Amino acid sequence: MRGWTTVRRGLLASALVMAAMPAAAENFRVELAGKGLERSYDGRVILILTPDGKTEPRFQVNPTFKGAQIFGVNVDGLKPGQATTIAPGVFGFPAKDVGQVPAGTYYVQAVLHKYDTYNLSNGKTVKLPAARGAGQNWRMEPGNVISKPMQITFDPAKSGEIKVTLDTVLPPIAEPKDTEFVRYFKFRSPSLSKFWGRDVFINAHVLVPRDFDKHPEARYPLVVFHGHFPKEFGGFRTTPPDPNEACVPSARFGEPCYNRIEAQEAYDFYQKWISPDFPRMLIIEIDHSNPYYDDSYAVNSENLGPYGDAITHEFIPALEKKFRGLGQGWARFTYGGSTGGWEALAVQVKYPDEYNGAFAACPDPIDFRQMEVTNIYDDDNAYWRYGPFGRVPKPAHRDYLGHVTHTAEMENHWELVLGDKSRSGAQWDIWEAVYSPMGEDGYPKRIWDKKTGVIDKEVAAYWRENYDLRHIMERDWQTLGPKLQGKVHIYVGDMDNYYLNNAVYLTEDFLKKTKNPHYDGEVKYGDRDEHCWNGDPNQPNAISRLRYNTMYVPKILKRIEAAAPAGADLTSWRYR
Repeated sequence: MRGWTTVRRGLLASALVMAAMPAAAENFRVELAGKGLERSYDGRVILILTPDGKTEPRFQVNPTFKGAQIFGVNVDGLKPGQATTIAPGVFGFPAKDVGQVPAGTYYVQAVLHKYDTYNLSNGKTVKLPAARGAGQNWRMEPGNVISKPMQITFDPAKSGEIKVTLDTVLPPIAEPKDTEFVRYFKFRSPSLSKFWGRDVFINAHVLVPRDFDKHPEARYPLVVFHGHFPKEFGGFRTTPPDPNEACVPSARFGEPCYNRIEAQEAYDFYQKWISPDFPRMLIIEIDHSNPYYDDSYAVNSENLGPYGDAITHEFIPALEKKFRGLGQGWARFTYGGSTGGWEALAVQVKYPDEYNGAFAACPDPIDFRQMEVTNIYDDDNAYWRYGPFGRVPKPAHRDYLGHVTHTAEMENHWELVLGDKSRSGAQWDIWEAVYSPMGEDGYPKRIWDKKTGVIDKEVAAYWRENYDLRHIMERDWQTLGPKLQGKVHIYVGDMDNYYLNNAVYLTEDFLKKTKNPHYDGEVKYGDRDEHCWNGDPNQPNAISRLRYNTMYVPKILKRIEAAAPAGADLTSWRYR
């Protein structure tokens, strides 16, 4: 709490201070306004407190020691004019209870994250936040209701009530429009629509090659750039950057004008894309946001449905038909970083004949003996290491010097406030939603108790047999190995912020020992590199992360030469 008094005084004098509405109370009454809203709402009410008035409180919510204070409660059938109360006993983060929040001056805001009712094909009924265009970002999802930020004084020792009014509905987000190079593809999935009991769409931003419309005879290789929700095709622009554009700094990379670097890299990519010698291909970024997260992890799941089959067997063939893809496994490739890195490797492992190479950068844990720093099979607790007399918390995020911003317990408690039943839309909950079996209530079974961290070994065993990629490769290498030979490429920094290098070490131990055949791929590490190093030893993360679409091209072309069957079309897509 050191330094808070000075911060508060400065905020009170700031020109950015919002209209003050002084109050002193222990409880918060969050009321739904009476006009312009739906008849009733199911969902999660999230209340945010922060001493910082420079930005809206909802944008200051994170799991670190610097994050805003949050509380969360479920509401069912909340009607305009009705209210819910945040009072002692409501779980919060970082303070676990309203009574533990220090007295002081704060800015307060509430968000109602709206849930829909889904009648699943298996007969279960669940309430979840529908994907409505913002990539499952509860701060911005259309249809959510927010309050206006206001300044308060708070004293947990005093009785009383602070009223917060939810009165602003976040507006719809328009679908993107086609351009010369970026086309928008929307596809209704039959299998996912059946699973969820309503129409479910998978969307893509498709980067088409130069003169795509002038060469109807050409058929193209397909590259799937896996990753989080894409609101557009990232890192591509056809106009030079504006040298007078205001600088936007990046604290992550220590760059004072990182937006200008991004703009220049995007324009440089465009110039390479249209150059005579660049191979003509299709690159897609998929929007498979869903009620649990901003993407599906591109695999079949008891809780999310058959996204793996839907993407690989329904969506991609339909897209290739529309955009003249070659439509065969030897001409399909995947790459991505972090979540996208896991997805790239996972679809290669689970659909080995349908893809010809995976380039997995800083992948989410691919060996669950190091789920960040927890062995879910041998450890009893995901939050603490225990000795005979003491214990030490397990970290969840560090910088390259090893400085920790938050622990596994902190991040999981933060998620629990944002949503129970794996509904936070955050990292640990989506792993749980994808990897776990479905519980009797229709929601994912917990891998561990969200408050205590005690691991459920039956759920862990299910994770291992279905989603532990190293285990699956090792278990099935006799039949899987010949199909994966030369296709597995993994890159990670040895100081990855999320300790993702740990699982790569264990996976590499297995891959190096493979025989009949040897895996014949590569695993590389970036010295002192953080998340998300992707294999370029000559560039810092700040640059290499912007070059996914060009850095693997030479390796892709080699794979095509090695794997294309006799008579394959190797020329129509190489026009100049």
